[in-house]
Amino acid sequence: MNPTWIGIIGIIIMVAIFMTRMPVAYVMTMVGFVGFGILISFDAALNLLPSNFYDSFKSYDLSTIPLYVLMGQLAFNCGISRKLYSTAYTFLGNTTGGLAMATVASCTAFGAVCGSSPATAATMATVGMPEMKRFGYSDSLSAGSVASGGGLGMIMPPSVVLIIYGILTEQSIGALFVSGIFPAILMTCLFITCVYITCKIDPSQGPKGEKFTFAQKLRSLGGLADTLAVFILVMSGLFWGFFTPTESAAVGVFGVLAVALIRRQLTWKGFIKSLYETMQTSSMILFLIAGAVVFGKFLAVTRIPFEVATWVSGFDLPPYMIMGIIVIIYFLGGCFMDSLGLIMLTIPVFYPVVMNLGYDPIWFGVIIVLVTEMGVITPPVGINVYVVYGVSQNVVGDIALEDIFKGIFPFLIATVIGIIILMIFPKIVLFLPNLMY
Repeated sequence: MNPTWIGIIGIIIMVAIFMTRMPVAYVMTMVGFVGFGILISFDAALNLLPSNFYDSFKSYDLSTIPLYVLMGQLAFNCGISRKLYSTAYTFLGNTTGGLAMATVASCTAFGAVCGSSPATAATMATVGMPEMKRFGYSDSLSAGSVASGGGLGMIMPPSVVLIIYGILTEQSIGALFVSGIFPAILMTCLFITCVYITCKIDPSQGPKGEKFTFAQKLRSLGGLADTLAVFILVMSGLFWGFFTPTESAAVGVFGVLAVALIRRQLTWKGFIKSLYETMQTSSMILFLIAGAVVFGKFLAVTRIPFEVATWVSGFDLPPYMIMGIIVIIYFLGGCFMDSLGLIMLTIPVFYPVVMNLGYDPIWFGVIIVLVTEMGVITPPVGINVYVVYGVSQNVVGDIALEDIFKGIFPFLIATVIGIIILMIFPKIVLFLPNLMY
């Protein structure tokens, strides 16, 4: 049988197994191993499996992942997230929908010390949802703002997804990090505007909260100090070349730990919990990367990436329309796959196409992260939705899953608008990377 057809059959089988909710890493490894064995030989496949796993786990570049995950866990367990939310609440709480706006702003700020979308969503669900429940916010708006705002953790540096993209495409992780700053701010503004419009249409969705004096607002700015200190430490070091992106992860962990110890906000129990949760999350991500590498080797011998690149490039269409088709494919794929798995599966296929079209690889990375951000809140996978649903059962009681999915649709529209803006004005993404690199 033609290798390309074997590859197509392998992809269909893989997607079918995904529907059983079997972990993505296991499925990609299994299908890649069997497919490679059929096309080359099972002796070669048996050699491929341990060598790829070993190469993935010993990778110096990938050491950034557990370090940035640890930084986010330490930040959560020492109370940085609560300070961020308190500051945002003080400034925005008295407006209609202000608590939801504060949640979105806090998600962006927490993403600056976390890098993980589900972790950001879980953290802000714990902190923000009880407050919104207390002030009579609708379940759809409160849960939808948390789940959607959590997706901003994917684009705000340091971002685990941008790290993965940089490793797969051999692009500068430092350049990718700074390229995400302005898009993250843009998406935050669009999400806040989305909350404002929703509450103007139906004020009962988000009643006004407490009113604070100007002096109280000024004092609340101290809650940003810890996050700003760590963010400036990491990004200024990258900007001036004092350390590499990999080293910056270790510097970030040291910064959060130093802040926690100086302020005496981290207990021994919280420290152990941070290490345990970091181990869980990092193991999942690293195993996913190793599985994607195995599957990528299978795809390479099927020649599917080459065939798809040739097929798409052969369209008699303007480059922006081909790019639009690729974005739609990513959006549809994000409805059925985990964002990391989707990126690792598809980048070998579409990256050569995008480069042939003449697009900037840094810009493409940010666009793809934004599209996969939509995937973390869309059914049937929508990992952020399930994270918020699970956390909400413990902090505010029963919330219907349908209400959460209903609440995220206005934010999906805002994300689409953001992607269109960045496609029309790529300088928003490229200004800082071009300035620095």
